[in-house]
Amino acid sequence: MGTQSASTSTALDLLRMTDGLVIHQSLCATANLGIADLLKHGSRSTAHLAATLQANEDALYRTLRFLAGQGVFHEVAPRTFANSPLSEWLRTDVPGSVRSILIYRGSSFYFSPFADLLYSIETGAPAREKGLGVDGFEHLRRNPEDARIFDAAMTDLSMLWAPSVATAYDFGQWGSLMDVGGGNGLLLATIMRAHPALCGVLADQAQVLERARQCGFWPPDLAGRVHFEPVDFFQAVPPGCRAYLMKNIIHDWDDERARQILLNCRRAVPDDGVLLLVEYWVGSDNTPTLGKTIDLVMLALTGGKERTVEEHRELLASAGFWITRTIPVASDVMILEAKPTPHESGAF
Repeated sequence: MGTQSASTSTALDLLRMTDGLVIHQSLCATANLGIADLLKHGSRSTAHLAATLQANEDALYRTLRFLAGQGVFHEVAPRTFANSPLSEWLRTDVPGSVRSILIYRGSSFYFSPFADLLYSIETGAPAREKGLGVDGFEHLRRNPEDARIFDAAMTDLSMLWAPSVATAYDFGQWGSLMDVGGGNGLLLATIMRAHPALCGVLADQAQVLERARQCGFWPPDLAGRVHFEPVDFFQAVPPGCRAYLMKNIIHDWDDERARQILLNCRRAVPDDGVLLLVEYWVGSDNTPTLGKTIDLVMLALTGGKERTVEEHRELLASAGFWITRTIPVASDVMILEAKPTPHESGAF
């Protein structure tokens, strides 16, 4: 009987792990509805919330009841809810808000590929591309609303790490820094504020740069120190800076395409320059890390991967770089400092 009980408990524990699907979608749905914003001045009944949102009151109540059991929101009276410390992070006006990230993660563009993860495991190819018929970045070029949601999520995500990245490394020593694939430029702007003598180049696709010019990260005190450079990093990376930065770019791609990007960086980086990669920490054992979670996200969405330091070392070496330093930024993020391999100078 004891063995049967233990086996049942183990099986139920395993089944409970799949509850993450319900937690994920409930969080994303309430983020999309803006529930935390509606509760920022105090508790509200689900009747009031449903009327405001034109939602089904009973369905809304059941969703908030479930999330309250996870510590997200508090039920302070029957069918009446208030924000909890966790749900405060879903407010739009809170620095460090993750609302836009959850709106993106609840979208079919993000979430649908996970219903076909088996395809990615069997083939190594991204399930997103199978579902869309084109790769995700091409889809964003064709679908402005998905691009807007994606940009907002990447901005919120960058806000979580940008201040730590900006102060973890002496970017100012290089004088000039190009952020390759830098999106709307939040990270570059944060770095330039922390290093006032640094000049910057924001390099990305033309349509991305157009959105970057309108995002508000480039006030007059920074605008005079930054240049916007259209780029397709699969074709070429422009020369002209001493330091080159890529945050969460290499992890989007398989080894072959990542090497192509790095080779183009090597042609641009001067022999006395540096390439800086900001990537998730994976670790070489089975200790749970955010990097291992994002690794499977990359498998399903882009066909890319998170890499250990050793895997980065091998990949960078194949493109003419060697890792000179690994700088921890936070528990889940690192900066890899890589310099041109001396004996292969000019070979790439």
